[in-house]
Amino acid sequence: MMGQERSEEKSECVSLSPMREAVPAPPECERVCVFGTGDLGRSLGLRLLQAGYGVVFGSRRPHSSSLLLHGAQVLGHAAAAQSALLIFIAVQREHYDFLVPLANQLKGKVLVDVSNNLRKNQYPEANAEYLQSLVPGAEVVKGFNTLSAWSLQNGPSDANRQVYICGDSVEAKQVVMAVATKLGLSALDQGSLSVARELEDFPLQLFPQWRLPLRIAIGLSAAFFFYLLIRDIIYAYATQGEDISFRIMVSLANQVCPIVSLIMLSLCYLPGVLASFLQLYRGTKYRRFPNWLDSWMLCRKQLGLLSLGFAFLHVLYTLILPIRYYLMFWVTEHTVSLIRENRTTTFDTTTAWRGDSYLSLGILGFGLYVQLGITFLPSVSNVLSWREFSFVQSKLGHLTLLLCTAHTYLYGWNRFLSSSIYKWYTPPGYMLCLVLPSVVLLLKLLLITPCVDRTITRIRQGWERGADQRNPKDSQPLIP
Repeated sequence: MMGQERSEEKSECVSLSPMREAVPAPPECERVCVFGTGDLGRSLGLRLLQAGYGVVFGSRRPHSSSLLLHGAQVLGHAAAAQSALLIFIAVQREHYDFLVPLANQLKGKVLVDVSNNLRKNQYPEANAEYLQSLVPGAEVVKGFNTLSAWSLQNGPSDANRQVYICGDSVEAKQVVMAVATKLGLSALDQGSLSVARELEDFPLQLFPQWRLPLRIAIGLSAAFFFYLLIRDIIYAYATQGEDISFRIMVSLANQVCPIVSLIMLSLCYLPGVLASFLQLYRGTKYRRFPNWLDSWMLCRKQLGLLSLGFAFLHVLYTLILPIRYYLMFWVTEHTVSLIRENRTTTFDTTTAWRGDSYLSLGILGFGLYVQLGITFLPSVSNVLSWREFSFVQSKLGHLTLLLCTAHTYLYGWNRFLSSSIYKWYTPPGYMLCLVLPSVVLLLKLLLITPCVDRTITRIRQGWERGADQRNPKDSQPLIP
């Protein structure tokens, strides 16, 4: 009977509509007020209702709000402010003026500012700080501004489950964080209200961690495109008068994509190798890396995903090669020429071995490439332990780099011995792209030698080179 009464009381609390007869409302601590009936306000009210809260909307026209949720109360601003301790301000800063006459009703209340601006530094102070100046008797908390109406309606994913909270009152922040937790969100306390401007700038950032990788990808693509354009297309026209500009669309693109992919994959693992040598040189792990190296290491995920994207393009371009008009025409002409001249060609086993090995290594490398990309999916990475994730990204990652590098070496084979490939005394693109991965693999080979690996492991476990001099009893040789 007690459970039945509670369920009936709860259903009465949330089944209220503005045109129906008033029924007992939930206690004030379980009731939340939302000022604003736009998309964000309605979506936030829906999530609060689903979490079991009683929701009261504050509106300028409470009797004409027909688009609001069934089960929520709609009152005027003054009445709504008095009905709950926690109030979400889901209106733009330009409309904050209506709160000034409500200063007495809002005294002692917790106001959550969820607003954002159209651009950075749009106003001299943060919206939350401005709101606090308008209603000095209330406790203003900045939060929930990184969530969109869509994510609130459909449930937060791993990418937007976190909400950032800041405010001057510890008690007020605890109230807001408790509501966020009940909504299935992870609230992070960022400090006082002075941090509000930084929180308001978060939604305005456009791929901040992707900027450097994208610049690298665009720069490499443009550089190798023009380099190969000069070597292959312009060289043929300038020296032989042959127009092969049609190769730009497929052949040239299919050279640029694997080159950029291999270089960017190398750039994923080069900072880790440099960091290991830096720790080995310093003899400690307790000194910060340089800012450039730290920023480089933080964008390795983005570098890897872009590298995988170029590898996908290379696979797609390769798959369409047999159906190109140019290739079909060349095969037909070559076959007819052999028939007319009554000539045959002998089967070269070495070339067959090289071709099959080249294709096999490419397939294996691409398969591991895809495996690395899959582990970045939240649904996959969340079920992996740190050791498992590290094994995939480090051990299998270096194996992927080794296979792709070997794939490129087999592609070139002994062509470097022929002077005809050095057009205008410049090396082919695939030779240039082999420099960086070869260096990374050689440096990694040095790091995994037993003596060096043992020393690095000790350093990462807390050993310091200077500590041996301070405590001779515990001293051990750096490299046995």
